[in-house]
Order: sequence, then structure tokens, then C-alpha cells
Amino acid sequence: MEKRQLGKTDIYITPIIQGTWQAGKRGWAGIEDEETVNGIRAAVDAGITTIDTAEVYGEGHSERIVGQALAGQRDRVVLATKVFPTHLKYQQVIEACDRSLKNLQTDWIDLYQIHWPSGNFKSDIVPVEETMKALNKLKEQGKIRAIGVSNFSRAEIEEAAQYGPIESLQPPYSLFWRKVENDAAPYCIENNLSIIAYSPLAQGLLTGKFGPDHKFEEGDHRASNKLFADKENYDRVQQALEKLRPIADRYQCTLAQLSLAWLIAQPRSSAIAGARNADQATSNAKAAEVQLSDEDLAAIEAIGRIVTDPLDDDPLMWISDK
Repeated sequence: MEKRQLGKTDIYITPIIQGTWQAGKRGWAGIEDEETVNGIRAAVDAGITTIDTAEVYGEGHSERIVGQALAGQRDRVVLATKVFPTHLKYQQVIEACDRSLKNLQTDWIDLYQIHWPSGNFKSDIVPVEETMKALNKLKEQGKIRAIGVSNFSRAEIEEAAQYGPIESLQPPYSLFWRKVENDAAPYCIENNLSIIAYSPLAQGLLTGKFGPDHKFEEGDHRASNKLFADKENYDRVQQALEKLRPIADRYQCTLAQLSLAWLIAQPRSSAIAGARNADQATSNAKAAEVQLSDEDLAAIEAIGRIVTDPLDDDPLMWISDK
């Protein structure tokens, strides 16, 4: 799998990135540790050698599973994790990083990201200058190699970048959720930041596996996703999927692979794809082999707008009291 430069660093990431939110179990249903470990190992074997996690995913459980899965393979992979907004004061950042290093069973983190701006999830307001000071210190110590942000607006990235180099933005981004294109993406493209898209399959919608009357198991956070929870949105999703299926058939790929291929064809963009097991991870990797024509990229984009054009301007994907 051909790798891409992370920001302006000498780190190279894969266009498909292994996502491990579900590995934390909290907010997901039916997740088994053994299957997750096998999925991570299968992803690496299939060429997905960039792995993304976060301290908040299961309160460190995801990081520990990643560390277990990659034991003895650290030199093969690029590891990315995130510090939660409740830990953005200087000493809290230092301590959070040390916990993540221990969980991941590694001496360094390739990309360390601020998960959400301070103030989210009822956290204290911490000046980004203070957080960046800690991140710069960690970088000097060799504990992290690069700094990124997640869920930041353009203005928030610009502010953080005053205090040190920001190499990436991790936003929600998919064919069915494109709000980043109106705000932060142009800044990233102009300034050579990598766009590391999470939920590139719209939390599973773009797999086509959820029919018109789908109900989630209790405890699955996707039940509050606006694309699932709002009936009009969900009906438009089903319309769009029907129009995408013939294009996927032409390329002899799945809807998921088609959607990932569309996203990684966007400027500076890579896609974080989660996998519950080895088969899903291997299937995700094959998306990097799908080379879409300009005509089909335009057709796919037009179909996606059936879903995205009627959405309001709220950048948050979930119905939440955050």
C-alpha cells in the first residue's frame, strides 16, 4: 500500500488507517477482544500499517488491546493516539501521554492528537498555548514525533498552530458527512496538514448493511447518529445507497470499498476504517486498490449530496448534550 507523508514530517502513513474505537468496547455492542486483536494483526499483514486509537476509548482498553496486538511489531507500524479534553492542562498532558505509552507497550507515539478542544464534555477551559507547551515538551523528549488535532475548526487549528507545528486534523468525514470541506479542509490543503478522516463509512451506513428498519442493540452509540436517528435523513441514505450500488458493481468492489476509495481520492485525505475482525480489516485494505475515474468520482460526489445537502450546519454528527 503506497504511503503518504504526514503533514510536513518524515513520517509516512497509509491511506487506509486501522481505527480502534470499537476496540474500547464502551459504546459498541458485540465486540470481542480476541477478534479485535486478530483484526489489527490482519490489517498490518494486509498493508494497513497506521493504527489510530485514543485514551478515552474504553478508558485505555483500546490502547491496551492495540499494544497487545502489536507486541513485537512496533517497528512495522505508525501509532496515533489522542489526549481527551479533560486532560489538557500541562501536567495532565504529560501524565496522559505516559499512560498511553504504557498501554501501547511502546517508547514513542508517532502522532499525538488533541481529541477535542478544551471545554467539550464539560471539561475545564484550558488555553491551547498551555496544552501545546506540554506537547512540544513531549516532542523534545522523544515521547511523541508529531502533533495533531481532532474535531477542531479552522480557527481553532490556526490558534494552536501559533504555538507549534500541527501536522494533521482528524474530523468526521465521509461521502455522507462533508462539513469539514466548508471550514477546515481548505486550510489543511493550503498548509500541508493531513486530513485523517474518522467515520469514513458514516459509522457503517456506507457498507449498505443497514436496511430501512434497522434497530441497534442496546448500548450502541450509533443509535444517536443523526444519519440513523432522523427518519428523513435515513430515507435519503437508502436512496443514495441504491444509486451507488451499480458503480460498486462496475468496479467489482463493495460499497464500503467504493466509499473509502472516494474519500482517499480527496486532497490530503486518508481514512480511518474500523474493523471488528480479520475479514473486515482485510476487506478495508483492498479499498486502496480501487482506482476511480474522474467521471465516477464526480458521479459518486453527486449521489452523496442527496444526503449531505439537506443537513443543517451543526458539525456534530450525534444528537448529544456535549
